[in-house]
Amino acid sequence: MRSKTFNWSFERRFMRRISKEANGCWVWNGCKMRNGYGQLGVGGKHYAAHRFAYENLVGPIPEGLDLDHLCRNRACANPSHLQPVTRSENLKRGVGFGRWNTLKTHCPHGHEYSQDNTHVSKTNRRLCRACARVRAAKIRQQEASCV
Repeated sequence: MRSKTFNWSFERRFMRRISKEANGCWVWNGCKMRNGYGQLGVGGKHYAAHRFAYENLVGPIPEGLDLDHLCRNRACANPSHLQPVTRSENLKRGVGFGRWNTLKTHCPHGHEYSQDNTHVSKTNRRLCRACARVRAAKIRQQEASCV
């Protein structure tokens, strides 16, 4: 059995799943990821709808930058509502825990998150060096008392 190949244009393949809203949002009506972002498959690969639209209508997303939805609508794929920004800037502009955590200036024990006192883990978590020193001293003290 021969497999069918489709040579659909961007307009036919992508835009048929868009609803243009009065506020300018292009709401994705196709498949969505659990986090609310639109998703589509092209050539056996899955793409976020907003990233696919931006790359096809504007150009490549600059290396190391995320697309920020200026309209705060994750299902929106309108490239004019998207702006390439750093991950930290995107989190600061957002809502929820990401924004809340980026606005923190001190650790839970009151130490400032300064450049000298902050370690950034592989998972992008900020860790207080002063608290790490206190934890290490307690561990050394416990180990010494066990001998």
